Amino acid sequence: MKRRLLASILSIAFILSTLSGCDSSKPTGSGDSAEPIKIGAITSLSGALQDYGEQFQKGFNIGLEYATNGTNTVAGRPIEVIWEDTTTTPDVAKERTLKLLDSDKVDIVTGFASSSDAAACLDLAEEYETVMVLEPAAADTLTGPLWNEYIFRTGRNTAMDAEAVATVIMDKFPGGTVATLAPDSTFGHTGVDPVKAAIEKRGGTVVVQEYAPADATDFTPYILRIKESKPDYLFVVWAGANPPWTQLGENKVMEDGIEVATNLPEVATLKTMFPVVGLHGFSTYHYNLPENEINDFLVKKHNEYHGTNPDIFTPGGTAAAIAIVTALEKSGGVTDADVLIPLMEGMEFDSPTGLRHFRPEDHQAMQVIYECTLGEGEEYPVPQLVREIPSEDVAPPITNIRD
Repeated sequence: MKRRLLASILSIAFILSTLSGCDSSKPTGSGDSAEPIKIGAITSLSGALQDYGEQFQKGFNIGLEYATNGTNTVAGRPIEVIWEDTTTTPDVAKERTLKLLDSDKVDIVTGFASSSDAAACLDLAEEYETVMVLEPAAADTLTGPLWNEYIFRTGRNTAMDAEAVATVIMDKFPGGTVATLAPDSTFGHTGVDPVKAAIEKRGGTVVVQEYAPADATDFTPYILRIKESKPDYLFVVWAGANPPWTQLGENKVMEDGIEVATNLPEVATLKTMFPVVGLHGFSTYHYNLPENEINDFLVKKHNEYHGTNPDIFTPGGTAAAIAIVTALEKSGGVTDADVLIPLMEGMEFDSPTGLRHFRPEDHQAMQVIYECTLGEGEEYPVPQLVREIPSEDVAPPITNIRD
């Protein structure tokens, strides 16, 4: 109750100072304007999700450059970014987030490639009363049952993926039948369960669910049972070194009239998908899909600095940086969570995939998702745009509990 009263007082003070013509570059209650704003950026710079973390890091740095016009300052204050590596290990993630908050005394925390890493650290945001901006950790629970008011997510969550694939499938086959193929793991089941619910909500039927061992190398029995069920669509969830794409091609699933859908992934996995060129799915990002100034900037700078096009998790880093700078511009450089939270609830911010906004109820960013086909390419099959699916069509359920 005291914290909420303080929030109201600070917000009123901030508004009054703005109306009275005070210099907003001198933040109220945050020290001298020359003091740096410290951002603690923590992600998987080693471990199982190192590639995802490095994509986020590259995108975040380019996003800061874009959002600050190359000055690396906001509201007259320099920005200092302190990077930490979770090693994709929750205990390490918690230890190093605590170090950022307690020793480095950062003003804002951002990052987490792993949802498990993020889940281990959400309580620290509340304990230290510090805004935490998640990207790209996607588990629904992070803005659901595990959520607290200091948590904002600039990326999409897995429930949005489910709504997207259900929209793609049911728009093409209203009332159609669907089979699923996924690893028999937490990842596989949490990938399929919300899709099944979203399809059934739209009047479709899931006729068979096949779960193969995560280390499976022979998918033939699962594929044959899927073909016997004669679905209109097969939805595939997979990650790892042994994807089923080659055997789906060898078993002529698509030639037999079964459409294949999936969330089109990072470039490394796209390189394994030549056998399923022509599938009809969705993508959260590929560098050729958005047409806007920020994506053009990201692609140009990423090639300039790294010699390649940005990958699927790079624009999330850019979006997180832009969201943080946008919030700090609105606050006049004030970093107190009691000021930032009401400013960020409902706040619109730009990104490489267009305008996003934080849903006030759970701070989940609403954004478009791309319906795509998988087209031919020289190095790998390339997603080709069918349409942008509006954010309202992929809005996930609100599952957090607010006071």
